[in-house]
Amino acid sequence: MDITVADLQKQFGGAAALRGISLAIRSGELMALLGPSGSGKTTLLRVIAGLEIPDGGRVLFGDIDATRIPVQQRQIGFVFQHYALFKHLTVSDNVAYGLRSRKREHRPSAADIRRRVTTLLDLVQLEGLERRFPAQLSGGQRQRVALARALAVEPRVLLLDEPFGALDAKVRKDLRHWLRDIHERTGQTTIFVTHDQDEALELADRVAILNEGSLEQVGTPGEIYDHPSSPFVMDFVGETARIPVTIHEGQAWYGGQPTGFCVKNQPNGPATLYVRPSDLELVSAGLQATVTSTRRHGQGSRTKVLVGERLFLEVDTPIPVDLKRSQTIHLAARGGRLFTTT
Repeated sequence: MDITVADLQKQFGGAAALRGISLAIRSGELMALLGPSGSGKTTLLRVIAGLEIPDGGRVLFGDIDATRIPVQQRQIGFVFQHYALFKHLTVSDNVAYGLRSRKREHRPSAADIRRRVTTLLDLVQLEGLERRFPAQLSGGQRQRVALARALAVEPRVLLLDEPFGALDAKVRKDLRHWLRDIHERTGQTTIFVTHDQDEALELADRVAILNEGSLEQVGTPGEIYDHPSSPFVMDFVGETARIPVTIHEGQAWYGGQPTGFCVKNQPNGPATLYVRPSDLELVSAGLQATVTSTRRHGQGSRTKVLVGERLFLEVDTPIPVDLKRSQTIHLAARGGRLFTTT
């Protein structure tokens, strides 16, 4: 099922939540809606689900205009952050609920429902837990039940609103891999909301980044991370520092010192250089800095330095490099992204 939103607009109390958003989700794609709180990502998901009616624009399911179709008729599977399971029902009955609630003429037989529930519990790796109640499950298991219940009704599209937000970091990471595996096995068109950039970049086929109700960029995780289209995207995705530089004859300078960042076809004048810790490297001569702290970071170390009186940067260094507090070092920006200051 292809999903297209065209020029969607939505206001709440005079405040714009969506500002003319247009986005195409391909059939079988896993699309992440990524952005900070208040960016409009959950509102967009709720409009697609039919839980909110837009003030302007359209929602298309394939070639069908679904903008005014009631939520009950959209064949949407929705997974919420806080599970929304029925506490008085067993795992099996929670999964079967949507099927048993159908009108008699559309309701599968009891045997078909049992087979469907068994298949889904096997898919989400909860076989053997059919008779347990939600209170007897872990948070990760409850979220799997919620997903199985959403899939039980064979939705045309699966929507997930911060599905792992209530879980601890270890469980979140495990469920990311599990959800990606489920998606590849089912081929379900899936849209999920998150404010966790690592989650979006690891899980999604493409990522749509929202900011204050507008769409900033849409692309693959690699395109979003390596080729951000705006200062907001560069600042939001990844650990980023901003260096106010001056461009002079193809070189970026800070405080009269060369940063090592070279540019082409860039006019002289002020600009902002965005760099990540991995973009900076130690050199024998370059941007002079003073080490303020260092700590272990993954397979290497992360060193915080002060350039001049006010600019703090972080740089990734290999473990054999032994840097001391107050030591003077020199850096060069071998990567990064330059945006002209207006």
